Amino acid sequence: MRIAVIGAGSWGTAVSWLLGGKGHDVGLWAREPEIAEGINADHRNPIYLKDVVLPECVTASHDIEAALSGAEAVVMVTPSMGVRTTAESMRPHLGSEIPVLILSKGVENGTSMLMTEVLTDVLGSRERIAGLSGPNHAEEVSKGVPSATVVAAYEERVGRLFQDAFMTRSFRVYTNPDVVGVELCGAAKNVIAVAAGMSDGLGYGDNTKATLMTRGLAEMARLGSHLGANPLTYMGLAGVGDLIATCTSKHSRNRGLGEHVAHGGSVASFEAETHMVAEGAFSCISVHELGKREGVELPITHQVRSILHEGAPLSDATEALMGREARDEWHGMGLVED
Repeated sequence: MRIAVIGAGSWGTAVSWLLGGKGHDVGLWAREPEIAEGINADHRNPIYLKDVVLPECVTASHDIEAALSGAEAVVMVTPSMGVRTTAESMRPHLGSEIPVLILSKGVENGTSMLMTEVLTDVLGSRERIAGLSGPNHAEEVSKGVPSATVVAAYEERVGRLFQDAFMTRSFRVYTNPDVVGVELCGAAKNVIAVAAGMSDGLGYGDNTKATLMTRGLAEMARLGSHLGANPLTYMGLAGVGDLIATCTSKHSRNRGLGEHVAHGGSVASFEAETHMVAEGAFSCISVHELGKREGVELPITHQVRSILHEGAPLSDATEALMGREARDEWHGMGLVED
């Protein structure tokens, strides 16, 4: 297939390596001209995953029309806050039937739309839209480390198409019709990972991180259940699988952001040092607003937002979370009487 990959950061580079390794003809769009030039000259991204050698069937362009030319499928790998504007740039050059897979994880600020909903709003035809999410660090996928993921699509044929496109002996792909659940997992787990990183930075132990992850999963599932997601999705790759990877890995930029902030840093200084976007820094705002709109309590998300964007001390968050009213473990999940 001719596949356009929109976004040439770490994940976009890893995806291009994977798809190119399967023999797909990959047109990679890079926002920065120097990245496109570097890839075409040396088959390496000069900024992200510099050690990864891209197959010759991967060609890069700073021109989004050129990257989309002849594409039979599109894979979007841009930061969530740029999905709408990037999709608007794609629209004049994209046929109305071309399937689009979004790998970005987040909820749009202001609209509370999931990424597939943003694409539907801009591109139309919800049936051709799908999302991919799972415990997939780009650094490991690009080395062929055994990994698995899930594709969630509104139409089974679209899910199967991307399943076939991505499946390799080292990258196993499952399908799931629960688009809402898979996408909410991807957005919300990044916020919990920031909290886990803060715990690491404060020197708390395994008990604390396990508590944050478990109660974070309950928080994620509480919101998903309210919005009609399948509870089993939260037990799968997009839920607990991605949560484990993002909260514990040295590769996790969200966990890294939390640790950085616990040591006195900020969102801005983290981005300046790493040249990467930690989606949890923005998802804590949009997920919190979504929960507020729906009347769903998200205490960890609330505390992460307060610390990152309102200057609240980390000590206040610890006291607030540990001092909450005693209640049943499944409170708000619809499993017991509240």
